[in-house]
Amino acid sequence: MIEVVIAEADTQGSIVELAVAGDEVAFARIVAAHHDDMARIAFFVCGDLDIAEEAEQSAWAVAYRRLKDLRDPERLRPWLMSVAANEARQIARSRRRRTVRELAVADAARPRDVDHAAMIDLADALGRLDSKDRAIVGLRFIGGFDSAEIGRAMGMTASGVRVRLHRLLERLRKDLGDD
Repeated sequence: MIEVVIAEADTQGSIVELAVAGDEVAFARIVAAHHDDMARIAFFVCGDLDIAEEAEQSAWAVAYRRLKDLRDPERLRPWLMSVAANEARQIARSRRRRTVRELAVADAARPRDVDHAAMIDLADALGRLDSKDRAIVGLRFIGGFDSAEIGRAMGMTASGVRVRLHRLLERLRKDLGDD
């Protein structure tokens, strides 16, 4: 019976409603649809695979508990990504450790004309940003959030996000020598 209801639940809002009502299959559909995005944003924010995996797991636990508090079910993806970013920031902050970042230079899936030195320089420049700044950059460029969405996720005004993002991008350009 539940499977028939889920088959008819073709909108994100109805899937969220089913998950809030305790339907594990509906929640599993949410996880399947948003797992990769949450993993990417968690890794981008903390820069450490172990912390990112822990943050993602923690974010799913938070999402499961707080899904009923989501005001607009159609805004599920931005909400989940902000939960993942916040969990990554909190876990990274609590560990207070420096990490070594590795880049897979010989990845066959990448185009051959990729400038690996530039990728390493970018990773280093991003690594010098604090976790909140990485979250802002990540939500913008990985999540595709606009300044109002980032502001809601980070507790900032939209104009504050635009100013901070502008300064961060200027800083990254300077660090990378792209003046």
